Amino acid sequence: MTPQEASLKAAEICALAPVVPVLVVHDLAHARPLAEALVAGGLPALEVTLRTPVALDVIREMAKVEGGVVGAGTLLTPADVTAAITAGATFGVSPGATDRLLDACEAADLPLLAGTSTASDVMRLLERGYTVAKFFPAEANGGAPALKAIGAPLPQMKFCPTGGISLKNAHEYLSLSNTMCVGGSWVAPTDLVNKGDWKAIEELAREAAALPR
Repeated sequence: MTPQEASLKAAEICALAPVVPVLVVHDLAHARPLAEALVAGGLPALEVTLRTPVALDVIREMAKVEGGVVGAGTLLTPADVTAAITAGATFGVSPGATDRLLDACEAADLPLLAGTSTASDVMRLLERGYTVAKFFPAEANGGAPALKAIGAPLPQMKFCPTGGISLKNAHEYLSLSNTMCVGGSWVAPTDLVNKGDWKAIEELAREAAALPR
């Protein structure tokens, strides 16, 4: 997969909904009902972060949910890429970008939302052929004003900003011409997941899916 092909696929995934849930799942039993609630609420693209011992099994379970498009977040190494694909991930997300990681994703035909935080990061990805990336950590890096400023000299790159984004400030990002969608964890809060309140999570997803962009 070329960087250009990867970017086209990433753009398709970002176009599915205004919000990509960023999920840190500790209990495998939560995987399927959580995915079902989010997809039912209108958020089909799901990022499962590789931050827990059960993350790969969670991807396997979520990949069985009809209508879901499951990706693996926190990809750091080529080994992560292989494990994520084996588990059923159809896209990847990383906090940054290294040549080894990009090489591995391209060789494995896995579209990647590679993390960027500076204009230099963006320029390096553009130079390689990417036109879709992650902006992370969004709020810590100056928020929507910073992303808007980066877009002025580098309008070729489109973003999925993640990090510190909530229902309260998501619209600030989604209103930008260089933002395709946002990533956020607020649609699956820990307390609701632990209680198994899937209906409440579905309603949060529905609210997020209705955000204008």
